Amino acid sequence: MRRSIIKMSLLGLALVLSFGFCALPNVSAEEESSDETPAPAGTSISLTPASKILQLSSNSVYDETFSVDNDGSSTIKVEIYAAPYSYVYSSEEDSYKLGFNNENKFTQISRWISFKDSSGKYVDKATFNIEPESTLDVSFKVSTPENIPSGGQYAVIFVHTLTPEASGSGIKTEASPGMVIYGRSTEGEATIAAKISDAKIERGMSGSGSDQSNFYGSAKVKNDGNVDFNASGVLIVKGLFGNVKYETPGNEGIVSIIPETELLVADEWENTPSFGIYKITWTVNAGDESETIERMVFLIPPLAIILIIIVLTFITIWIIILVRRRKERRSRLAV
Repeated sequence: MRRSIIKMSLLGLALVLSFGFCALPNVSAEEESSDETPAPAGTSISLTPASKILQLSSNSVYDETFSVDNDGSSTIKVEIYAAPYSYVYSSEEDSYKLGFNNENKFTQISRWISFKDSSGKYVDKATFNIEPESTLDVSFKVSTPENIPSGGQYAVIFVHTLTPEASGSGIKTEASPGMVIYGRSTEGEATIAAKISDAKIERGMSGSGSDQSNFYGSAKVKNDGNVDFNASGVLIVKGLFGNVKYETPGNEGIVSIIPETELLVADEWENTPSFGIYKITWTVNAGDESETIERMVFLIPPLAIILIIIVLTFITIWIIILVRRRKERRSRLAV
């Protein structure tokens, strides 16, 4: 009889867990640390625009400008230069990390950019002083070689603020806002090739600032083509009667994927409740590709699961006792 009770109790637990989803607290979390030196008090700069898109042809010169605003209360010295804009795969973290030292066929534009300094000459690096609450207009040019590759070209223009060292022996970098340059070659064929993988809906999003009890949708998007494209994900949560509980805002979750890069597209259902029946839909759009997955979830708190198990156990015992009594009565009547 005890074995039967144990079997029935375990069956009840299995039934509960097959319909419910109970997230246990995550006892380990990785904290992000930063070794960046904060900018000195009174320093605040910004760039306009945040990015530029250029149509490029071989053996051509393109004159462009951008603005640097000093919103602080003190004069700042800045150094301006271009660097490759690319991503590098990290085997330790199994992800792509943004880097500015990796040159490839898609970052050649970083060597084609020069800046007009205060004397009117074009140089690889230009240094300026910007007065407080004033704007510096920076002129730069892109000089393409005789032959340029097809597809995209990517660079970032950095504006480093420089301040004297305390010892007076040199300077140090304090802040580095940047403007991304998206070049589009007008020669050759532009190929958009998006690959979506590992699309999933789970609970307990990893990462700083994420609530481990929330549901989220995620997918990896890889660019196998030669030009960048935008990827986005839309998470929709509906209640039992079809009413929308959450939907990704239209202006959020858009990721620009440059060639030879695989990035994560994700969105989180913040403040996921602990009880209810929901239908979650996760749709990822990347280039010309799209993928949609769905999941039904029945959320119940851990305490409710324990109470259900206890109730099922008592019901199981009661049924077993009734069945045993009926068998005893039948055996008496049969005598």
